[in-house]
Amino acid sequence: MPAGMQTSDASEIERVLRQSEERFRRVVESAPNAMVMIDASGRIDMVNAQAERLFGYRREELLGQTIEMLVPERFRGHHPGLRRSFYADPNSRPMGAGRDLYGLRKDGSEFPIEIGLNPIETGEGVMVLSAIVDLSGRKRMEERFKRVVEFAPNAMVMINGEGRIEMVNAQTEVLFGYSREELLGQPVEILVPKRLRERHPELRRSFFGDPQSRPMGVGRDLYAVRQDGTEFPVEIGLNPIETDEGTMVLSSIVDISDRKQREQIVQQTLKEKDILLGEIHHRVKNNLHVIHSLLDLQSARITDTSVQEMLRESQNRIRSMALIHQTLYESRDFAGVDFKTFLDTLIPTLISSYGIDPFRIALSIAAEDVKLPINLAIPCGLMVNELVSNALKHAFPGSRPGEIAVSAHVEARPDGLGEQVVLAIGDDGVGLAETVDLETAETLGLRLVLLLTDQLHGSLDIRRADPTRFTITFPLVEERRMT
Repeated sequence: MPAGMQTSDASEIERVLRQSEERFRRVVESAPNAMVMIDASGRIDMVNAQAERLFGYRREELLGQTIEMLVPERFRGHHPGLRRSFYADPNSRPMGAGRDLYGLRKDGSEFPIEIGLNPIETGEGVMVLSAIVDLSGRKRMEERFKRVVEFAPNAMVMINGEGRIEMVNAQTEVLFGYSREELLGQPVEILVPKRLRERHPELRRSFFGDPQSRPMGVGRDLYAVRQDGTEFPVEIGLNPIETDEGTMVLSSIVDISDRKQREQIVQQTLKEKDILLGEIHHRVKNNLHVIHSLLDLQSARITDTSVQEMLRESQNRIRSMALIHQTLYESRDFAGVDFKTFLDTLIPTLISSYGIDPFRIALSIAAEDVKLPINLAIPCGLMVNELVSNALKHAFPGSRPGEIAVSAHVEARPDGLGEQVVLAIGDDGVGLAETVDLETAETLGLRLVLLLTDQLHGSLDIRRADPTRFTITFPLVEERRMT
């Protein structure tokens, strides 16, 4: 006992030391990981309950035994040297950094582990407290992950934060023509065409700055390069993966050469189809003009005014159909006729054909943004032709001035099943007599309006005066659904 130290003081110190040792043992015992403490000779001085469970030994079977009993036989020869190396420089650190470590259970089975080494100063000298974590579950997950990647139908390439390739699958070898060994550790730019390599590191750093799963290069054409130098178009999906070595990026790479080729074929086919349709509309228009000219020649040889009138009305109908084909041909948009352009040309032509002073009859045309498929445009054009012609012939007797209004717009159908077109042709002339019944009318024009409305699966509403207005409403449907 040191001089001057009272017996009671020594007892108190011993009590405190015992309490500290007991507290330490309790902490070790209740730790969630296996804890094993060994002395300088490598013998086990203490274990906790988790160590018993992990290795399958009872505590009594472990205490006093050399630590090598928990090391697989294939590693035991080197282990004492590694242990002495740690005692030469006892600092807290993980054991075997960069190496795969394994433990050995009582039943002889091995399992992957991580070990943390911590030097502990005790009355018997420096001991080492090892914290041991079973990695079996993690290893199984890693192995499952590797199997999923390996057998994925697409090429899979994983790179680290420096852009070097950490992992590839079999499809990558097939797609790029490299062996696995030729790719691992190489910068990913080896798979990028030379003309694009300069910018690629910047794009890669940008992704690592905000690592989220997303497609690469949205809106841009992406290309990769094979070992033989050939380029090919690709789609790439980027997925950040958290690992012990930090964030990595798993890239899924799809060769879209076949798709691009099919797209080019489709584009070429569509171009050829557009050219063919244009030629068809052009020829139909020309043929209708020929018929119009033949009727004109025939009309010149006829003296009967009623027959001449019938021929002129037929000419106007033919002109209306030809004009629709001409509008399509000139617009190059074969999906729909610009109905406003059609009306702006048709109605003044009708006024001219009847020899009416254009300053006496004002025109109002409203059909902005109305495009009709040709199967709807032709019957609509014919109805406009008939109703405007009827107004020009009967609504403004003598030299009476007036106005003809034509409008068209698209709106939602009341039943919610798509859209409908509302076409209205009106005038402020003398009005339609109450005695005129469209279903029994002798004039071909009015009966034709009823037939065309029925063909369009539409409805017709008639206002007879102040002003006179014919309103035709019909569904806007695709050509293939028309009967």
